[in-house]
Amino acid sequence: MSGRNDPRGPQGRTEPTLGNLDDLDRPAARAPAAADDLPRVTLDPPPRRVAPPASRSPSPEPPRRRGWLVPLALLLLVGAITVLWLNQDSLRGLVPRTSFNDVLSRATAALDAGHLDGTDGTSARELFQAARALEPDNDRALAGLRSVGQAELAQAQKQLAAGQLDEATRSAAAARELLGGGDEVDQLDRRIAQARANGVHADDLVDRARQAFAAGKLDGDDGAAALFAKVLAADPGNAVAAHGLDQVGGAYADQARKALDAGDAVTASSTIDKLASLLPRYGDLPSLRAQQAQVQRAHDDAVNQAVSQGMDALRAGRINGSGDDTALALFQKALALDPQNPDARAGLGKVVQALTVQANALIDSGDMDQARSLLDQADALAPKSADLAAARARLRQEGKPLAAPSAGSADAVSGAPDTATPNQDASLLPAMLSPEQQAKVADLVSQAKAAAQRGDIMLPPGASAYDLYRGALAIDGNNTAARDGLQNLPAVVVQLFNRALEDGRLATAGDMLGNLGDLAPGDPSQDQLRNRLATAWLDRAEQQLDTGDRQGAAQSLERVRKLAPQHPRLPELTARLNSEP
Repeated sequence: MSGRNDPRGPQGRTEPTLGNLDDLDRPAARAPAAADDLPRVTLDPPPRRVAPPASRSPSPEPPRRRGWLVPLALLLLVGAITVLWLNQDSLRGLVPRTSFNDVLSRATAALDAGHLDGTDGTSARELFQAARALEPDNDRALAGLRSVGQAELAQAQKQLAAGQLDEATRSAAAARELLGGGDEVDQLDRRIAQARANGVHADDLVDRARQAFAAGKLDGDDGAAALFAKVLAADPGNAVAAHGLDQVGGAYADQARKALDAGDAVTASSTIDKLASLLPRYGDLPSLRAQQAQVQRAHDDAVNQAVSQGMDALRAGRINGSGDDTALALFQKALALDPQNPDARAGLGKVVQALTVQANALIDSGDMDQARSLLDQADALAPKSADLAAARARLRQEGKPLAAPSAGSADAVSGAPDTATPNQDASLLPAMLSPEQQAKVADLVSQAKAAAQRGDIMLPPGASAYDLYRGALAIDGNNTAARDGLQNLPAVVVQLFNRALEDGRLATAGDMLGNLGDLAPGDPSQDQLRNRLATAWLDRAEQQLDTGDRQGAAQSLERVRKLAPQHPRLPELTARLNSEP
């Protein structure tokens, strides 16, 4: 063995060596077991520690692609939107409709109670029509109107059997309007006409009608128009009555022409409307309508000019006085041409407001006589103005002489001198009221508040909120609660108006609008409220025309003419009313 491979050094010592490092990572070979004749025991290997997931090497398998989910989600979204769109009516029905359901519930209750028709907004017909105005296509509202029509038909049959011909006629007309006619309604009308023919003598009615026509009495229940129409209702083929009705139409046409020639647009309009209602196919009616339009334009121009000049005078401070260029004179001129003109009436209300403000200023300065004079002028224009009533109460209170202390008062007992001079402002001293008077004032104020909440604003006399507040102020003109309550009545009226309009009680809303005109004649909100009410009446007139209720539609349109004669929808519905048979 050479010294190169001998691990021992020159001194014969063995040196340590690392051996073959190439097989360092290779597991050592298991040594064969020695044959010791003992039973062999196999030991399980110790559990291997699993590395945490974070330290695990990424899987070599590529991620699965899921790009098909986006188109599927979009497809589902489009489908859901389509389903919602196609079923929007059904879904809309799931949304709570408090106002509509309340009106419908009250309409059903009125139908069950037999309150079929009326003008106060509480009848079944009015309430179902109000519900239909809220939702024109609602099946329950339409079915309710048909039920009212059937109830009217049954009621008319009972009234006919009882001999109540006038009541039966009205019920049958209502049934025709609601049901759109039908064999049952036609048969009922014939039975009513036959009953009238059996109960009256046509010759006697014709004689009475001729006498009324000769006397120039055309209108009214005993007028020629109503009597000839009554004969024709019982005997449609009566030629004498038909000729007489044509004569009445000619008389109406002559009256309309005279009014048009005189420039009296108001009288001409009323007469032409009577003619159109009596004989809608009268030959001269189109020419009269054309001439009426020309006169109406000239009339409206004159009214608008007077109103515009009145507003200019009001802004310039020319409230009242001598001359025809004051605001008062110009607004009165406009009202002379058109007594129902809303702009002229509102302008006159502003004059009342200005006079009341001036009077209050004079009361503050102690000039009671001049303040009283201004309030008298305002009272002649708007006697029910709330501000005017409050100012009058203040004038009465401020103008009272100071009451001397009673014998039992502290000043009388102590002998303290009365330091109040005759010219001392009475408003600086509290009103000396007895306990009974104070209790009376408090009771009147409480009653007035309750009356206002009930809607008893101006009526009934003595028990209305207006009268009760004035009664309290008559006792104590400086009572804050009474004065504030009186001056707040216009705001209460506006709330009642909105509530009535929402419920479809248009007649009640009209009453509230009238109350507002009395209490606050210059209130600028009246124009907006008036237009809202006119629009509601136009909607009702359109519904009445759809159901064949021509008489009801004519009455609704007449209300619109009084509220807003220039409303753009009025000519269209008027033409439809006159053109339909």
